Amino acid sequence: MRRRQFISFLGGAVLAPLCANAADGCGVPLERDDGWPVGSVTGNGLVSREALCGMVDRLASSDANIHAVLVARDGKLAFERYFKGADEIPGRIYGRRVETVAFDADTLHDMKSVSKSVASLAVGIAIDRGLIRSVDEPIFSFFPELADLRSPEKDRIRLAHVLTMSMGLKWVEATPATGDYDNDETRMHMAWDPCRYVLGLPVTAAAGQEFLYNTGALTLVSAIIRKATGRPLDEFARETLFEPLGITSTAWGRYRGDTDAGAGLRLRPRDMAKIGQLVLAGGRWNDRQVVSKAWIDASTAEMIKGTDDQSYGYLWWRGQARLNGRKVNWIGALGRGGQSIRIVRELDLVVAVTAGYYQDYSPQASRLQFSVFRDVLRAIPPPA
Repeated sequence: MRRRQFISFLGGAVLAPLCANAADGCGVPLERDDGWPVGSVTGNGLVSREALCGMVDRLASSDANIHAVLVARDGKLAFERYFKGADEIPGRIYGRRVETVAFDADTLHDMKSVSKSVASLAVGIAIDRGLIRSVDEPIFSFFPELADLRSPEKDRIRLAHVLTMSMGLKWVEATPATGDYDNDETRMHMAWDPCRYVLGLPVTAAAGQEFLYNTGALTLVSAIIRKATGRPLDEFARETLFEPLGITSTAWGRYRGDTDAGAGLRLRPRDMAKIGQLVLAGGRWNDRQVVSKAWIDASTAEMIKGTDDQSYGYLWWRGQARLNGRKVNWIGALGRGGQSIRIVRELDLVVAVTAGYYQDYSPQASRLQFSVFRDVLRAIPPPA
């Protein structure tokens, strides 16, 4: 895709022009019976609607392939805009095809690795209910049938190390550079027993010592949820997480009977924003405690240094951005192709973005993804 031109004008005076149709309701969220209170046409001071409309109008006229931008502030959905763009559509039998889709509030979107952070919430609920004792449980306590894979080094792996991508096992993540088959993610999915494949990999570091992004960890998480609750992760999440949030339309794929916790979830963008608001509110949604505040605090705390100046909690990213010359901290669920939920506690802010550049791992694509979040930050009015 041609991104250089788009990046260049994003990097300039992005918010200078005002959107001509801002006064006509550009980006005003729709009133829907889904539990979201919405902002007014004026925005109630939650965001600069003119600035956001200018940004999304430029997105719509570029080749950025952004599919949706939603902003929630002070517990209200303040901005909502959908686009038309190319997307990968799952085939009826196998594979994916690329089609142009006109996205709207009812379109389910591929979450990719945002699925991992949602799985973290399900782990927290299982711990809250006493179905999993703690993150300090040895990993082989969940897999006695794999005892033949145990070693002194692997016996040190705890659930916490799985959740922080620090198991210390060799892993090659699937990327365009690794091809369709020359990676552990593909080999895991082709294995007769995916959990055996993951835990059978050689040790490369002591558990907890090094961050190594590993979608195989989520195969273990999915199996652990099934073993602990008696139900696949997607069914457990539907009852304990999605239904309390009023999330009524989802799709979550499975491999060999277990939920694809690493990348298989599809959600509507408004429901992505609900996940972010739940975390922002310490596990509460509309006065109901869905996940304990203790789990939210623990899972979104910095546990290990990650990549690209970011850190990692229990399947949640942490990073920083600059706003008016100072740094602000964000918590994020990030997925391949430009899917993101970012939460800024000090601004009472949630930003949900979907996009379709799944095969673009270039620095330009990464800057493009972050630029939308950066421009939302610039559209937050300064304190009175």
